[in-house]
Amino acid sequence: MKHLLASVAFAAVMSLPAALPALGQEKKDCPETLPEGTECFAGADQNGAFYWIAKPRNWNGILVVHSHGGPRTAKPEPDDPVEDLERFAVTVEEGYAWAGSNYRREGYGVRMAAEDTENVRQIAEKLLGEPKLTLLHGQSWGANVAAKAAELYALDADGKRNYDGVVLTSGVLGGGTGSYGFRADLRAVYQYYCKNHPRPKEAQYPVWQGLPKGEKMSRAELEKRIDECTGVSLDKDKRSPEQAKNLANILAVTKVPEGSLVGHLAWATNLFQDIVWRRLDGKNPFDNSKTVYSGSDDDAALNEGVERFSADAEARRLLAYDADLTGAIVAPTISMHARNDPTAFVELEAQYRETVAKAGNADLLVQTFTDENQHSKLSTPQYAAVFAAMVDWIDKGEKPSPASIAKACQAASARYDNEPCRFIMDYEPQAAGQ
Repeated sequence: MKHLLASVAFAAVMSLPAALPALGQEKKDCPETLPEGTECFAGADQNGAFYWIAKPRNWNGILVVHSHGGPRTAKPEPDDPVEDLERFAVTVEEGYAWAGSNYRREGYGVRMAAEDTENVRQIAEKLLGEPKLTLLHGQSWGANVAAKAAELYALDADGKRNYDGVVLTSGVLGGGTGSYGFRADLRAVYQYYCKNHPRPKEAQYPVWQGLPKGEKMSRAELEKRIDECTGVSLDKDKRSPEQAKNLANILAVTKVPEGSLVGHLAWATNLFQDIVWRRLDGKNPFDNSKTVYSGSDDDAALNEGVERFSADAEARRLLAYDADLTGAIVAPTISMHARNDPTAFVELEAQYRETVAKAGNADLLVQTFTDENQHSKLSTPQYAAVFAAMVDWIDKGEKPSPASIAKACQAASARYDNEPCRFIMDYEPQAAGQ
């Protein structure tokens, strides 16, 4: 049974989605990567968000509701959730049921995605029956979504738990205003050195727009431009001196890993266009007006010549309202993040830690870190250990530690081909600029 939290029932004074029916729900053949005997179901909620649900034969009575990363910029398709179901099949292997929504539309929108996540929880619990526990898992940008859902929907109107615990992995936990500024800096620094995004003979626009309204740029075209300037796809000895110099300066100033340069510039192109034109009415949420760039071969020239822009106050407020986090959590929360994550930098964990602490809820947060340099998927037994630690925390009331989670991972490793456990102890990242 879910626990009553009368003392914090006021936190449920949020607009909860109405109970939603599953539209066109059907039984599906499960991916072959799932354990034998697993049952899978798929459908769409009344807002058109596609979802998948998986129930293992040995279901332990616990439901994991998953928020996927992105944001994805392609139009949603019915089987899109399968990608995350397979990536995190460890949850089903461990006996949990799994439910994930693909969200009702492409593009940015944390509150929208949080509502769709809450909707799939309702659908899954209607299908499976009331679970013993319901855990919320967010990955990457989906961790921002899950953390927001935990603030908005953790309790129902009667103070009863909808979510008993929250797991955030590789999380973009700085919210809208604290997670993307470095990509705006990247666009400005890249344009200073490369001057091909936009090219001189193309229509000029401020780089914070990503792209002008209605304009399109394929990934292949963007990669072509980046290669022209930096030779990033070439072996080092095949880059021209100018390309090598441009690349070295861009990486040194922005701290973006070489292997992630194209990816970050792609987000700062198409995702920025989505945020600015479809969500903020063309207004700018980014600011580098007082940023002092350093690390190049001529910082004075860079700071003199780089494009400058100031944030529009309304755009900043709208983005913050949609995506920023307050730390007003009521459920135990465990995060896991690779120290060398090339996509969602580990410093975002420091921002979230400070946010939760300022809200007076530090006792509800345990953060774990690994020595990996991956983002989308870390070592499998680590997820098994984190989820097991969460269940123990809820059931026994004993807050886990990074050391106890690492110990549980060693026990789980044998079940997953002895994949290594790479947790690191006594590590606490600092927020950017500290």
